[in-house]
Formats: sequence, C-alpha cells, structure tokens
Amino acid sequence: MARTAARSTARITASVYTSHVPAIGAAIDLGKTAEPYWQPLFRGYEFSRQWLREHRPDVILLVYNDHANAFSLDLIPTFAIGTAAGYAIADEGWGPRPVPAVAGHPELAAHIAQSVIQDDFDLTIVNKLDVDHGLTVPLSLMCGQPAAWPCPVIPFAVNVVQYPVPSGRRCYQLGRAIRRAVERYDEPLRVQIWGTGGMSHQLQGPRAGLINRAFDNAFLDQLVADPAALAAKPHIEYVREAGSEGIELVMWLIARGAMADADGGAPPRVLHRFYHVPASNTAVGHLILEDA
Repeated sequence: MARTAARSTARITASVYTSHVPAIGAAIDLGKTAEPYWQPLFRGYEFSRQWLREHRPDVILLVYNDHANAFSLDLIPTFAIGTAAGYAIADEGWGPRPVPAVAGHPELAAHIAQSVIQDDFDLTIVNKLDVDHGLTVPLSLMCGQPAAWPCPVIPFAVNVVQYPVPSGRRCYQLGRAIRRAVERYDEPLRVQIWGTGGMSHQLQGPRAGLINRAFDNAFLDQLVADPAALAAKPHIEYVREAGSEGIELVMWLIARGAMADADGGAPPRVLHRFYHVPASNTAVGHLILEDA
C-alpha cells in the first residue's frame, strides 16, 4: 500500500465561534466562575478547553473587533491584520486584564496579508497593536488561566463599531481567501480560525438588554447548514432582530468561510454547540466545527 505523503503546507483544521462579553473576563479575573450566576456559562466551555488541549494548533487566527482601544474614531480600518511578533494587553479604563501577553506569528500573518491583498481584499497591516477583551476573553474561555497562551495568535480586527461595516457576503468571501492563503504557506502548520462577538445584544437606547433566543439559534443552525445563504442576510435584519451590537455576528462568517465546504469540500463536523442566557446583558453562543 502506498504511503500518503506528509503535508508540506499549512491548513485550517477547525473553526471556533464564541461571544466575547467583557463581563466574562471580569468573572474569570475575579475568581467568580463557580458562582451560581456564572457556573452554567463556564460549564458550557469545559468540553472546549479539553478539546483545545488535545488539538492544540500551531497558530490561531482570531477574528474580533476592537472596542476603541487600538483604533479610535480617528482611524477605523474595515479589516486589519496584526503582523507583529507580540501584542500587549490593552488598558480598557480599569487597567489591563491580568492575562499573558499575546505572541504573534509575523511570518504567517505577512503571508496572509500578501495573499489576501493580491486576492483583491484590502487589509490594513498593523505592526503595533494592543489587544482588548474582544481577543482576550475568547482565549480565556478556551484556555483558562495559563501562564502563557498555548500558541501564537494572529489578531484580525473587523470594524463592526462604526457604520458602514462590511457585509456578511464580504466577510464570507474573505474567509475563503484566508483559507487559500493559509494553504499556500510553505510550512505544515495546523491553523485554527476563530470568529468572535455577538450574539444578540444591544447596549444602549430603548432596546438596551435585547436578547433574541430564536434569532440566535436560527443563526447557529444556518451557520452550520447553509452559510452561503446566511451570508446574504442584510445588515438591517441583524439590527432589527439581534440589536445594534448583534452585527458582530458577521465576523463569524469569516471563520465559516475558511472551512473546506465553502470551496466544495466536505461539510465540517459539529463537535460542540452551546448557548446560554444571560451573561451580563447579552446572550452567549459557542460552536466548534472541525474539517472532515
């Protein structure tokens, strides 16, 4: 029997989707995870932490939105990729979170930037970047409180704060371009792509505190079964059904577009799905998909 040749290029092995609620980070940092209010939420990530320990990637590309810490209203890139060797933890007004600094992977990040820009997506290249809860809370949920994060992380920031924001279709197509870029990288790295933010929530105005369980679970269903159709959902539907901050869910479509079936491959396996209400004043959704 002929042997299968070892893979010589990088590949995306799985995608992870999770909310990045700042109060979750505070609960972890203040030792509140076992309290009755928080315990059901953190129990929903027990499988995920074990899975990540057993399937540790070489690199995580983490899609998130900055919350006016690295970028201000003076400068708002639609898509920005971190190409630095490391990233400090942002001070969001009450001091940086007590978590490890984030090691980057500048070689893969620069390659992705080159490939994706040549694929007609305009990225902002960021060589110095402080990362806030949008990136650190997902790492804490999936990794706990380690002395160091388990692998390098490439921050990929998306503007979902100030309109105009990118369409779901654009995000989905960008995920496909990222997959192509990763597969052109001449080193056998195992890469995971994480989409973060959401789910339904609104932080201001008469609808502050809005949570739409039906919309959230329908979104998760369609994200798994028919992401291309989900990518056509107009912005106004996110705002109407999921609240003003529910638009963060378009970032999940970048991670979903990077899975093999977006380019004709086999559908991914659903390894874990979790949904919880409430966490602070929002809903929390979580999903792990693994390429077949």
